Amino acid sequence: MRLPYVRLSAAAVSSLALGLALLAGHARVGAAPLAVAADCAPDNGGLSLPPGFCASVYADHLGHTRHMTVAQDGTVYANTWDSEEYFPHAPAPAGGFVLALKDRDGDGVADVIERFGSTARAGGQGGTGIALWHGAVYAEDGATIVRYPLAPGRMSPTAAGELVLSGLVMGGDHPMHPFVIDAAGQMLVNSGSATNTCEHPNRQPGAKGAEPCIEQQTRGGIWAYRADKLGQVFSPADRWATGIRNTGGMAFDSAGRLFATQHGRDQLSQNWPALYTGEQGAELPNEILFSPSKGADFGWPHCYFDAGQNRHVLAPEYGGDGGHRQGVCAVKTMPLAAYPAHWAPNDVAIYTGAKFPAAYAQGAFIAFHGSWNRAPAPQDGYLVAFQPLRDGKPSGKWIRFADGFAGQYREPGRATHRPAGLAVGPDGALYIADDVRGTIWRVTYHGQGDARLTEAPRAVVTSALSPGNGDGGGEPVIPPGSSRDEVALGQRIYFGEAKGGTCAGCHGSDGRGSSAGASLVGPAYLWSDGSVAGLARTITAGVAKPKKSSGGMPALGGAQLDAGDVHAVAAYVWTLGHRAG
Repeated sequence: MRLPYVRLSAAAVSSLALGLALLAGHARVGAAPLAVAADCAPDNGGLSLPPGFCASVYADHLGHTRHMTVAQDGTVYANTWDSEEYFPHAPAPAGGFVLALKDRDGDGVADVIERFGSTARAGGQGGTGIALWHGAVYAEDGATIVRYPLAPGRMSPTAAGELVLSGLVMGGDHPMHPFVIDAAGQMLVNSGSATNTCEHPNRQPGAKGAEPCIEQQTRGGIWAYRADKLGQVFSPADRWATGIRNTGGMAFDSAGRLFATQHGRDQLSQNWPALYTGEQGAELPNEILFSPSKGADFGWPHCYFDAGQNRHVLAPEYGGDGGHRQGVCAVKTMPLAAYPAHWAPNDVAIYTGAKFPAAYAQGAFIAFHGSWNRAPAPQDGYLVAFQPLRDGKPSGKWIRFADGFAGQYREPGRATHRPAGLAVGPDGALYIADDVRGTIWRVTYHGQGDARLTEAPRAVVTSALSPGNGDGGGEPVIPPGSSRDEVALGQRIYFGEAKGGTCAGCHGSDGRGSSAGASLVGPAYLWSDGSVAGLARTITAGVAKPKKSSGGMPALGGAQLDAGDVHAVAAYVWTLGHRAG
């Protein structure tokens, strides 16, 4: 049963036409044009893909869908999440947070969807991590990992879950716990950092890193437990690998090698303007793909990875000098590959199937959730990349595999979709999950098996994160006591084009907020009466403990602003909620 869905922008249709034209080029000379496969949507579900690939919207409006796993019978299991801080205007659907989905008629769309596990009504939170092992679904739920045994022939469990692990550390910058289970039953669990770089106060300009970093006792690494043992409790003693700021996802290849991604640190130029330019802050540090092992140390919080130098360098919070000094970082474990900064790799899946071209065998798909901290450069990411691997090592440059998720706006508060989870099915299909609207795509291949790696056409956005785009429409009303020149300066700071501002990254190009920052356009305001003077006071003081978002704001937004700059930003923010017409 094919479910209805609405897509596409003109740019996406253009990308589709290009993809079909390229695909037709692989056909034999004189052959009839290739038809769209039965399990593909005519518009690829809104995605831009390489030639020969196509996609369907497997399911939609599922909640905030995170990681997935696929059973041998083709049932897709997905974990979903609910958080008032991250999703203030999009509550979780009714029912359990864990999903079981199946396409029984082979049209590429799930026609059976069942929910189980905890519910929001009963106080549950859901989570990111999910795995299958020995006939049971394992799912993260808040501070716990729960096992749900499956009866033969059933998609979802008939009994309550069994508590495998409790006491996972919550709160802070990275409260999620992706995990994997190896063939022998070892369960490896991420515990992401509570801070940017173990500095105090968190994310404040010039703040020094703690030494020792007490947070590392329970955060910033991978912990090891048993999947076949109930009642385990999270403990500092069970740390398996360290120096990992936040593991977005982990996956094994067919040889049992483990791969993982990391969310790199933020705010080099904003917090250390004497050491880093705005351009350096946008491009450093690189996101990484790495291979964790017991006892490995990848450097956080003391170090970050600079792909241009191909080495870890000392963080400014620990005495770094802007990327030259290595110090203790010289002996940290090296990553396998690096990617642009701040793209937020939220999951990795190794292609263990046999349906894609041979060039994809045992390579890594990486879901990039998308950036907020790339000002003054445009925000980017919001795509799925592919990294070719051979024998567990990079064998070529990564390519853009799937694009078009964000829609018109590549920014966290306005992106239509943000890739969050990946899984490979036993039939060789690739599944991609989004945690904004709760969409899952199914990607299949219908071309020649010896095709070379070819990038997907880059999706064209009609509006980017920059001044004049998407800021509410209509002419701005200049606030009393301000001038157009002052508002123009505030706009430039807001969009990161002056003084190291990062306002738009958290609050959106329209000021309506995102998971990282609250709405600025009213009609209700959290910290002031919404006047220019009130907004200026909030900007000056910062927000240490936000009321309705996941991230706090340092004083002056972490930028080097004088009183005139603050008033200019406040005046521009005021205009976002006051438009003529």
